[in-house]
Amino acid sequence: MLDINDLKPKLLWQHFDEIRKIPHCSKHEEKIRDYIINFSKNQKLKYKQDKTGNIVIYKPASPGFENKPTIILQGHMDMVCEKNNDIQHDFSKDPIKIKIEKDILTAEGTTLGADNGIGVATSLALLEENNLNLGSIEALFTVDEETGLTGAFALENDMLTGKKMLNLDSEDFGVITVGCAGGGDSQVELEIKTKNIPDDFESLLIKIFGLRGGHSGVDAHEQRGNAIKILARLLWNISNKYKIFVIDIKGGDKHNAIPREANAKIAIRKIDKEKIIKELKSLQENILEEIKPIDPNMKISIEKIENTKSILDEKSTDSLINLLQSLPHGVDKMSYDIEGLVETSTNLATVSIKNNSASIGLSSRSSIASALQDLRDKIHAISSLAGAKVTEEEPYPGWKPNLNSDLLKLSKKIFQDMYKKEPVVEAIHAGLECGIIGEKFPGMDMISIGPTIKYPHSPEEQIHISTVDKFYQYVIEIMKNI
Repeated sequence: MLDINDLKPKLLWQHFDEIRKIPHCSKHEEKIRDYIINFSKNQKLKYKQDKTGNIVIYKPASPGFENKPTIILQGHMDMVCEKNNDIQHDFSKDPIKIKIEKDILTAEGTTLGADNGIGVATSLALLEENNLNLGSIEALFTVDEETGLTGAFALENDMLTGKKMLNLDSEDFGVITVGCAGGGDSQVELEIKTKNIPDDFESLLIKIFGLRGGHSGVDAHEQRGNAIKILARLLWNISNKYKIFVIDIKGGDKHNAIPREANAKIAIRKIDKEKIIKELKSLQENILEEIKPIDPNMKISIEKIENTKSILDEKSTDSLINLLQSLPHGVDKMSYDIEGLVETSTNLATVSIKNNSASIGLSSRSSIASALQDLRDKIHAISSLAGAKVTEEEPYPGWKPNLNSDLLKLSKKIFQDMYKKEPVVEAIHAGLECGIIGEKFPGMDMISIGPTIKYPHSPEEQIHISTVDKFYQYVIEIMKNI
């Protein structure tokens, strides 16, 4: 069986193999930061760390190449930590278990961390290479990209001097990304009240599972199933025919991951049990028929559970179900300018009940700032009708394409020379740090590239091995020809 140490380029894969052993979920990058700093010291390279934890490693130009422009290599240290419920894995200490099947490297029931572990490993490998005759390098490693682009927002102005940047966080080899969507999160809080469960009621647990999930931006156009929205649909339908009370509800985990699993505990009249189960099974068949082409493995389970003393009262149950049924999810608008590009979307990402409040998290994206605001206003309006309150983070900016970029022209020519075909140039419906970095450092010439990574932010995440070496050699040629 092929081993990761047999893969090329050797330096890159050696670093990735170390990275996947290091816990580095978003907001917990301490150990991978130590790894990067120790690497810098071992290589006798200067580094700088800002207050937020971003790191830049500085490598001087090769002798005779001091007049070449400085090139910035940029990636983020954190990863989305998602796993299937049947997998025993502690992201705070367990290494990612990997497996290789032909040209695919993936993990065993968890996210792989190729997003953006491969980008980080690429930068480290290029810093370690000593025979490439390159200009000076500034390798920027940011923190907490996945949960709010925190590192990019807080990046200090004295960290970078270069004006040409390769962002290494794209996921399709042969594609040069030149623009991305902006976005912002909304947190909805619905105050709830409880009461004691009536004597003639019993409790059920409804679970939605088996969905693919995925990246809420990159995969938005596929219209994959959202476990929370499916659960809301079930509850809304049966609550309009039978008396039910919500006991508890939980779904989703990350703001930028499409929810794969969700569950609700409900109280129902004992005399309605058989009818409700029959209704739920009928709804399951209908929903599966609708989403089967993209999510064929959706499952719904229903089981009796012990009664709890407390349930949501009538008004709280109705308000919560109506709110979840009404809040937007998925594609809102497609781009008029770029065929096939999602312009505006929302991910209904999380729901939970804690203390006296139901919390619902949504993450919205758009390549047009006014359209993003309009969609967030809709979330406000729907929430207001339900009596809920909304808090919002400041939106992060999109990255406007510059099709006259010198770096883009050079990168297109090099790709054509190396691989005898034109690269695809596109904007994406995902958040990249380029827009924020470009605002902080005016005049920055940027593109984003990467090897082929499929299904990031889900346990299906995989990297196509053969594209990694091609990507690495491509980056080297760009740097040589700057």
